[in-house]
Amino acid sequence: MPESKSDSQEDITRAPEQLGRPPAVLLRFRRTVIVLTHLVAFAISLVLSFLVTSGMEVSRSWLFGQYPPLLLFFLVIKLPIFALFKQYRGWWRYVGISDLVGILRASLVSTLVIVGLWFFVIIRGAGVIQQTLGSIANVSQGVFMADMFGTVLILAGLRMIIRLYYEEFRTVEAGRLKRFLIVGAGNTGETLLRDIHRMPVAEYEVVGFIDDDSTKHGINIHGIPVLGSVAQLPQICKSRNIEEIAIAMPTATHVELRRVIQVCEGTKIRFRTVPSLTDIASGRFRVSQIRDVDINDLLGREAVQLDLDLIEQFARNKTILVTGAGGSIGSEMCRQLCNFNPKLLLLVEQAENPLFYVERELRRDYPVVSLHAVVCNITDKLRVNEVFARYKPQIVIHAAAHKHVPLMELNPGEAVKNNIIGTRTIADAASEHNATNFVMISTDKAVNPTSIMGSSKRIAEMYIQDLNTTSQTHFVTVRFGNVLGSDGSVVPIFKKQIAEGGPVTVTDPKMQRYFMTIPEASQLVLQAATMGKGGEIFVLDMGEPVKIVDLAKELITLSGFKPGEDIEITFTGTRPGEKLFEELSIVGEDMQQTRHPKIGIWTNIPMNRDKLRAGIEELIEIGKTQNHHDIVEKIKELVPEYIGSNGTAPH
Repeated sequence: MPESKSDSQEDITRAPEQLGRPPAVLLRFRRTVIVLTHLVAFAISLVLSFLVTSGMEVSRSWLFGQYPPLLLFFLVIKLPIFALFKQYRGWWRYVGISDLVGILRASLVSTLVIVGLWFFVIIRGAGVIQQTLGSIANVSQGVFMADMFGTVLILAGLRMIIRLYYEEFRTVEAGRLKRFLIVGAGNTGETLLRDIHRMPVAEYEVVGFIDDDSTKHGINIHGIPVLGSVAQLPQICKSRNIEEIAIAMPTATHVELRRVIQVCEGTKIRFRTVPSLTDIASGRFRVSQIRDVDINDLLGREAVQLDLDLIEQFARNKTILVTGAGGSIGSEMCRQLCNFNPKLLLLVEQAENPLFYVERELRRDYPVVSLHAVVCNITDKLRVNEVFARYKPQIVIHAAAHKHVPLMELNPGEAVKNNIIGTRTIADAASEHNATNFVMISTDKAVNPTSIMGSSKRIAEMYIQDLNTTSQTHFVTVRFGNVLGSDGSVVPIFKKQIAEGGPVTVTDPKMQRYFMTIPEASQLVLQAATMGKGGEIFVLDMGEPVKIVDLAKELITLSGFKPGEDIEITFTGTRPGEKLFEELSIVGEDMQQTRHPKIGIWTNIPMNRDKLRAGIEELIEIGKTQNHHDIVEKIKELVPEYIGSNGTAPH
């Protein structure tokens, strides 16, 4: 009877591991079955050897006279030697070149032993042996060589048949196969192709390879052709109806990955990539565990080289307080710090929901680290001092801040309250309660600021730099640009707009920003903190700036759409306080190099303490009025390089 639809569906939806596994009985007695299979293979090989050396004629003299005792002799030698070469432990469905080499070695060694024993024991043996086994002494020497090659062919053939069975006949097709193209015709690409063929549930039809090495063009790898170079991708994808592309280059730089994506701009293709070479080598991932190409892959940079011993010495067995612990940067700082076994990690956050979730995550992922969640408004001096008095933190990482430029233009007093009063409150508490280190996380928008937000962070920098001159606490500031994937940043906004069908909104076609991953930024902050002697403003190397419109196009392409056709890009104009180009460089007359290539120190002339503190008090009072014009005018007195608006409140 034909199988029912439900039965067929059950086979397809069954776990891939179950679809690819042999019956349970075979698994239980696998070693015994393999030994018996070898025994049969040896018997057949010897029969074929006699046939070859006797002109393919079967005679009673060798079949009943020479074959039985010689087979027994062969088995006594070959079975233990093949065991010595671990030929009974293989998993035949994954047979490869190394397995075939093992068969050849075992056959060669066993043949040499057989020939040696046959010559010295039987041919030159005592008369009794010759009389007893006289028929063996007359065996043609060609039988031994023929048996060696027959053994190799039979055992290799059996293994290849098993592999072919699992890769071709045991494969269940999960509906229509996706037409698949592999970029990279090297070892990783070849391994990916083999892994795809081994999948118990087939999903892909591999159409071809792409490689910039012209010497590979036109060749076949396991029957799949190398079709051309990366520059030819659009034409190849169109002519071959490609639906998915796998970038099989685990060592590819972000520039090489971006080139593949940009070449394919305008095609409706899903882009996949293989795990990194480190993940593959560690055994955590297989090449076949491909994943979608993420924007982090395109904007990421070389791995940060850290002095882990120095960071561990800085953080180990210390009580560390992190403000803004529920935010993108603050939460990542907590994750990084947990790797260095602090004595106690204090998560300070005003918003209870983010604090609740980050605490749960850290308790799950770092169960041995002592944590305490503290709901606290950093502008509340009484509450802040109570927290410092109770826990006596030795290190303070100050990540809490209002960061959204347009919102702070609309609510300038809140920027003053959180970014200036909050920083002052936390810094004063750290100094009064004898914290050893205070690290303030700042922004590239504090450089020649054009916004309320950027100028408020610059004033906060000035305050802690001044406080450092008279405090026992080492105060340092670390500046960096945008981080990928942070709450409210451009990448998640673009993804949401794409998911909704567009349009994707970009403020200006010339708009550029520096980008860094959240883990990289957090690691460099910790590295800078270990280097600070007090009073420094560290600047992180953000690499090359990226045009926001290019970022939008790449995200649309990665999502399988055509920019400008499937998803429109619209320009809305710059928002209040925004710059077209951010300024953040670790090279220049006002920069000093540190021993770390990605960290510089910005040198400046501090403001007189009395003037600074009096100006901050006046700004705080003006900030209570939320009067945009008056706040801007006061900021200009404190931050002469401020080049923001003329003081007119935005609408």
